Amino acid sequence: MNILLINGPNLNLLGTREPEIYGNKTLIDIENELCKIAKEKKTNLECFQSNHEGEIVDKIQESIKDIQGILINAGAFTHTSISIRDALIGSEIPFVELHISNIFSREDFRKKSFLTDKAIGIISGFGLSSYSLSLYGIIEYLKTKE
Repeated sequence: MNILLINGPNLNLLGTREPEIYGNKTLIDIENELCKIAKEKKTNLECFQSNHEGEIVDKIQESIKDIQGILINAGAFTHTSISIRDALIGSEIPFVELHISNIFSREDFRKKSFLTDKAIGIISGFGLSSYSLSLYGIIEYLKTKE
């Protein structure tokens, strides 16, 4: 099983950006923890981060033949990117939308997601644990589809 983790803009600043909201771990720390979990679950995890919308779209499209599931923290693109939404829909790869903070308890503009209605699930508000919860969730989901 091959899963792709996509992190959008500014998530490369984890560990230093607003630690009261996003915690103190870096994105590399999170990716390393998730790779350990994936290995234990006999799953391959590929990690990708970009601050550029088109690069995220390209990565989704390039993954169509090799990836069975996507975890995506699209960051601010969650609330703005129809092109990422369209790429996810067009790929037909099941995906989980994840967020570190509870987007529904933040500013009004963060409450609207262009991804939620097409995701197989959403994990939001569990801090950095949102990543591992999402990984466990998609692995179990994909097992039921085998």
